[in-house]
Amino acid sequence: MEISNLLKQTRQIWGKQKLTLSQIIVRMGKVFGDICRWERDASKDKKIHTKQELKKEMGNMILSSIRWCDDLGFNPEDCIKEAMSAQKKFEK
Repeated sequence: MEISNLLKQTRQIWGKQKLTLSQIIVRMGKVFGDICRWERDASKDKKIHTKQELKKEMGNMILSSIRWCDDLGFNPEDCIKEAMSAQKKFEK
């Protein structure tokens, strides 16, 4: 999958509306919270805590991040390159 193609697909799903950083943070917190609840693994959540559910939430984080980069006026591929460079520097 190409990043640019994924961005086009997210725009087909969500439309052209651009979120602000504040709006993105709230949505990011929701997905992160879902992942945290999966890890907490409370007895009330056992029915939905499957590998498929975690896989979906990780995908939500990736796919949404691509759209959020664009919402903020950044090229998602440039953001990925910046992150890759920073992680390589951190590892050294």
